[in-house]
Amino acid sequence: MNPHLTQGVSRRSFMRILGAASATAVSFPAFASTQQAGAGQHPHAHEMGEMPPDTVIISSNENPLGPAQSALTALCSTASMGGRYHEEETMKTVAVFNEQFGLKRGYVGLFPGSSGPLDLALMSNIGPDKPLVYADPSYEQGPRAAETMKAPKYPVPLTANYAHDVKAMVKAHPSPGAYYVVNPNNPTGTMTPREDIVWLVNNKPAGSVVIVDEAYHHFSNDDSVIDLVAQDKDIIVLRTFSKIYGMAGLRAGFAVARPDLLQRFKTVAPPARSLASISITTAAAARASLEDKGLVPLRKKINADIRADTLEFLTKKGYKIVPGSQGNMFMVDVQRPGREFQMAMMKENVAIGRTWSAMPNYVRVTVGTKAEMEKFQTAFVKCMDTAPGTVNGAAELHVPEFHVPSELYRGSYA
Repeated sequence: MNPHLTQGVSRRSFMRILGAASATAVSFPAFASTQQAGAGQHPHAHEMGEMPPDTVIISSNENPLGPAQSALTALCSTASMGGRYHEEETMKTVAVFNEQFGLKRGYVGLFPGSSGPLDLALMSNIGPDKPLVYADPSYEQGPRAAETMKAPKYPVPLTANYAHDVKAMVKAHPSPGAYYVVNPNNPTGTMTPREDIVWLVNNKPAGSVVIVDEAYHHFSNDDSVIDLVAQDKDIIVLRTFSKIYGMAGLRAGFAVARPDLLQRFKTVAPPARSLASISITTAAAARASLEDKGLVPLRKKINADIRADTLEFLTKKGYKIVPGSQGNMFMVDVQRPGREFQMAMMKENVAIGRTWSAMPNYVRVTVGTKAEMEKFQTAFVKCMDTAPGTVNGAAELHVPEFHVPSELYRGSYA
């Protein structure tokens, strides 16, 4: 593989080789499906009402702090160069990531967001004769990709500690195409020990690939598994700037894997005629965030402190939570269908996350700011004190339909 393509990730060549997420959406139907409303969401979200401006939005695992000052400065300083392609900005960003993780040239691809490369990682390794094995509950993009590729799906329940049951995953099928691991897991926020993932990589059937989604890993206390990529293992690791770095709207993410696994991405769709790539401003902001030494520790502590305070409040009130979250989210038992409770919370101008079929009475809540979580606590107690199926004594739940932001709903671009 040409080293310029993988190290430089140039506008003209990288997306042609690896398949840009947005460009591929035009030429491959799988990406069109990821553009639609997320699971449990109204299929015509754009027709739903806008939420009141004072609504607390803790539904989509965004970082309320937004981009760091270092990233904003980089954005402003490079915006004036927007009339040029400046592929050097992307090259520099990839080089910084390579240096931080001890990776060789050709092992990293920088994309506009991590959803696109996640689909490419999944879809290039699964199909009708190559099933997908994944945890349940976990992030829905895995099974959605399997449905698109007509790949058999093998969901495996989480362990009693809400970790991926890697030994059960290996037993699920003798020759799957891929194993999908989200760590920390979404929606539970819980961790699968690194040694379990190492065991999975070392004991899986030959020919399969382990895909590890580390979107929330910066919030955790555990070590990454990116070093397994440097060891040339059968593993693809995804990283994003949407979470701890607060750049969800700026779109930047890494796919980390051996060059042959990255090269396999191009089998998902033919090269698109209309190329797309990460903008120079976003590349600069991503690099500035990587080089901001104090950014991750500070934001990790802010998130951990607010999460701990919120969970302590809920526990003291006698509510049941999923323990062990190391992400910027947690799950709580609302003792009724989660969708019903989500609607009740919207009546209090608090937008919380969706529910999962494996845990229908639990809702996922994103960790917001201290002030936002205080509003959440007040609304949560009020809604829990209201009998299921009623609001203000009404026999039916009459709540206006709103588009509740979700990381699964990506509008015009995944």
